[in-house]
Amino acid sequence: MKTESTDRGYLAGMAVGALGVVYGDIGTSPLYSLRECFQGTHSIEVNPANVLGVISLILWSLLVLVSVKYLSFIMRADNKGEGGILALLSLAFPEHRAAEPAWGRYGMVVLGVFGASLLYGDGMITPAITVLGAIEGLKVATPLFDAYVIPLTVFILIALFFVQRKGTGNVGKIFGPVMVVWFISIALLGIWGVLRAPEICSAFNPLHGLRFLTSHGRAGFLVLGGVFLVLTGVEALYADMGHFGRLPIQCAWFSMVLPSLFLNYLGQGALLLREPLAIENPFFYLAPRWALYPLVGLSTMAAIIASQALISGAFSLTMQAVQMGFAPRVEIDHTSSREKGQIYIAKVNWVLMLACIGLVLGFGSSSSLAAAYGIAVSLTILITTILFYLAARRLWGWSVLAIGCLCGFFLVIELAFCGANLLKIRHGGWFPLVIALGIFTLMTTWKTGRRILRVKLEAATLPLETFLEDVAVQSLMRVKGTAVFLASNTGGTPLALLHNLKHNRVLHERNVILTIVTEEIPFIHRAQRLQIQKLPNNFYRVVGRYGFMQDPNVPRLLDTCGRNGLEFNLEETTFFLSRETILPTKSAGMAMWRRRLFAVMSRNAQHATAFFRLPANRVVELGMQVEL
Repeated sequence: MKTESTDRGYLAGMAVGALGVVYGDIGTSPLYSLRECFQGTHSIEVNPANVLGVISLILWSLLVLVSVKYLSFIMRADNKGEGGILALLSLAFPEHRAAEPAWGRYGMVVLGVFGASLLYGDGMITPAITVLGAIEGLKVATPLFDAYVIPLTVFILIALFFVQRKGTGNVGKIFGPVMVVWFISIALLGIWGVLRAPEICSAFNPLHGLRFLTSHGRAGFLVLGGVFLVLTGVEALYADMGHFGRLPIQCAWFSMVLPSLFLNYLGQGALLLREPLAIENPFFYLAPRWALYPLVGLSTMAAIIASQALISGAFSLTMQAVQMGFAPRVEIDHTSSREKGQIYIAKVNWVLMLACIGLVLGFGSSSSLAAAYGIAVSLTILITTILFYLAARRLWGWSVLAIGCLCGFFLVIELAFCGANLLKIRHGGWFPLVIALGIFTLMTTWKTGRRILRVKLEAATLPLETFLEDVAVQSLMRVKGTAVFLASNTGGTPLALLHNLKHNRVLHERNVILTIVTEEIPFIHRAQRLQIQKLPNNFYRVVGRYGFMQDPNVPRLLDTCGRNGLEFNLEETTFFLSRETILPTKSAGMAMWRRRLFAVMSRNAQHATAFFRLPANRVVELGMQVEL
């Protein structure tokens, strides 16, 4: 029986774990965010009024958008305990809602998929800017390190991506404690700064922020692009909710993350009140000289942890996209036999690595990278608010007035941030948008192509009832063993079965039609996964149901069948698959260039044998050409 102390210990342990995974990105924002509010393309004077105004905007942004919006409202919209923009999309527009206007659902799905695509751009910039920002602290210690900042950053990034294949389970155990040290350290630095200029505490008055915006006009609006950098990583709070739960994430934020961020930003502001020239790198100038090298080392570790969270998030998002039909099958390696979510996707890993190295070499400094940072996150936050409005109306039946006022309040703030970030496009902000548009094009092309292909194949599919009637009246040769035919359609006869009968003119003693269905919820319990239906002439229909965050494993599913009366011996079982070769042709429904793109994606998709964990020596493939 659990005691209160046990519950508290468990909660504390989960909260520490959340520090390492959830708060790495937002927790390393002090490395560069305040500096970018005063420098860059919108340089403003470092004077007391401006410092108080900017710090006020930072404090209230953290309060309103993180504490209120995400932790108090958005995280209430959980899909069986899971969060993230794709999970929110399935809550707002579940597939079975036939009453929903098709154009409305299609528009929101497109918006949600584009929001997911934006997270890949964020996943490329975050490792580059955080590691580079940490290593730049060496330049504060001595200018002798100037020439080594870029090579050292590239080396760390290469090492980070190369260890991904080993899994993050063991390394992840130290993430939480390291981030505890990080947040305590930045809080102490902040206290040191505040004690030397306590007047900075007046920045809690929101009037300072409002005066700054009204007195600076366009320049004040541009500064919002820098202020927004303190919020990068906020989507991780919601996306990683399934790993830790809402309560541990909230406890970690209010007990450690928010106070530490507040103190550090106040400390940096206090430093600028006394020494305006420290704007070159206020985070590191806040530290005593004897602490610079340890602080650079700790910052680098925190930056690596922040990067790891984004990399793992890209892996998880890719798996969700595959399961939900927005991406072709890719090779997914499970790096832990015990922990769910510990996955590695080689193609995604190497693309991210090359992109990060290219960003570091191309932009050359964290200040230049900051110009490209923020657009993806601001648009994602905006899309989340829109989807939350629709989800809240459906889930809780909130009135249009109540949820409209709440989301309208958030949208006013977010549109201002989004507008300020969009002005960064010509300074590098185009990069995450190009990445997002490219991934969005791939996702929508695959989804549309699969839909057209499914309709075309279903039109040529023989109803299973008709096929079974024909089998009953024909005298067909039966061979020993079991044949398993994988089929995407739960009602038709698998094409592999028809082709096998047409060319080989035999049937196995026992024939199983297996369909893997991915539901719109994250996880399906084992007790609800399997459905077995006995059909005439020793045929069986087996349906395996998985959530969009689960990995289908056919041998394991067949083992479950054995415990439910349908036993399998893999050495006497043959798996039949149909493999379509796409021939792009001119027809309605999709542009020719997208048909060709779909054909290329189809050819490069992971083989179904590997994806479903089938024993390769027991698989027979029957190919066919399909005009699309």
